[in-house]
Amino acid sequence: MHSLKVVDYMNRHPVRFAPDMSIEAAVSILLQSSQRGGPVVDKQNKLVGFLSEQDCLATMLRDTYHNEQSATVSDCMYQGEVVTVDANTSVTDLAQQMTTNKPKMYPVINTDRQLVGVITRSDILRAIDLHLRDGYTHR
Repeated sequence: MHSLKVVDYMNRHPVRFAPDMSIEAAVSILLQSSQRGGPVVDKQNKLVGFLSEQDCLATMLRDTYHNEQSATVSDCMYQGEVVTVDANTSVTDLAQQMTTNKPKMYPVINTDRQLVGVITRSDILRAIDLHLRDGYTHR
């Protein structure tokens, strides 16, 4: 099962955000997608943060309370060290990591920290399920 790689199961066209995007535009994109958040990238497609539904909710609630609407993605995104994964990481290694780490979605980056996709817990479950089903049909 170590032969299963993240690159084979990741979403290559995830929702992504620009730091200068309005929070309202970001929320609109999230609502139209099936993602619960997404990576924030600069003009060179390098990962600079992560925006979650929770980040958006907190910001919009605060802005509604103060009757403001001027927040940008960079104002409310997570700016700490975003947990990422390499495309060639083993699915089983990432699955083990996911059992102890909180992120439900991992940005997949290349060696230049450019975003190449995202992978979620659901993607990992699907990969393992497909592998197990395939193993049962070859018995």
